[in-house]
Amino acid sequence: MKIINAKVYTEDGVFETKDVCTDGEKISEVSSDDIVIDGTGCYLIPGLTDVHFHGCVGHDFCDGSHEAIEAMAVYEASQGVTTIVPATMTLAKDTLKGICEAAATYPNKKGAILCGINMEGPFISLARKGAQNGAYVHRPDAEMFRELNQASGGMVKLLAIAPEEPGAMECIEALKDEVVLSIAHTTADYQIAAEGFKKGITHVTHLYNAMSGLSHREPGVAGAAADDEHVEAELICDGIHIHPATVRQTFKMFGDDRIILISDSMEATGMPDGEYALGGQKVIKKGNLATLEDGKTIAGSATNLMDCMRTAVIKMNIPLESAVKCAAVNPAKSVGIYDQYGSIALGKCANMVLLKQEDLSTVQVILKGKTI
Repeated sequence: MKIINAKVYTEDGVFETKDVCTDGEKISEVSSDDIVIDGTGCYLIPGLTDVHFHGCVGHDFCDGSHEAIEAMAVYEASQGVTTIVPATMTLAKDTLKGICEAAATYPNKKGAILCGINMEGPFISLARKGAQNGAYVHRPDAEMFRELNQASGGMVKLLAIAPEEPGAMECIEALKDEVVLSIAHTTADYQIAAEGFKKGITHVTHLYNAMSGLSHREPGVAGAAADDEHVEAELICDGIHIHPATVRQTFKMFGDDRIILISDSMEATGMPDGEYALGGQKVIKKGNLATLEDGKTIAGSATNLMDCMRTAVIKMNIPLESAVKCAAVNPAKSVGIYDQYGSIALGKCANMVLLKQEDLSTVQVILKGKTI
């Protein structure tokens, strides 16, 4: 396959008009066939990587089945999200183990490529559980994590932890070299968060959500994360979770090297309005808003990552170059798969998306060197 005349997003973070060839599943110097795609009027960007989403099209990762994972993977690929690291919820240990085992044995034959697990619970704060099920909140436990990770075949790439909880700091020190640790669902103030970062946390789960706010006297988790150049932060740019001005301010504080766009989507994504579930709790979807039955607690998003990226650019005035970096490059780097995915470079997997320059609508998704 050869793609011609498109403005290609390069590893330097800029767009250049050039040809891109594939040889089987990988990007190559010459095409292995006679297929030519004319990308005139289009951007060619790397396939996106979502490192934090729970479900879509009526399925949830916590269903713990190959059927659910495959349905999610097919939908995500159709949207230009070609590599996925879905998230668990705060659930019973045996349930989490079953989810891990399903991921470990998943054949990865259709749709987006399953590259890992984001374990969002259960080592969180009950006071900041958000849409997580408080009945299964568990104190941070390194051995419990290791048992679950073993069941997953070592697929857990991200582990959420509230550093203020008893035993959390010891757990952070024990696991910092085994998994990317992410501060999440936490009551931590600036000082505790900063200590957690010093001990080994390098990631923030859905910044601003399920944590203290950022104020001039109490900078909280966001302030501590911005201060530490080794910490990256997730942002949900669905237009509901974070105000556009706050998104712009966050880009100024962190820079586009340390921001990771995520969807945090749940099973109602890609589905009509109605009643759905998240972590065993009823969720009501109205438009892009998903809440628990109280109508107030936001329960993930109902927007896929490509639409979040578009929203960041079109409605929040984030430069396209930065948005692509934060939705394709940075997430792949954060979970250790950038050697194979996340950029359009020789030898990497040929996961790419053609977008119309005028409105960023999807023209063509290329997955492992084939159009879908």
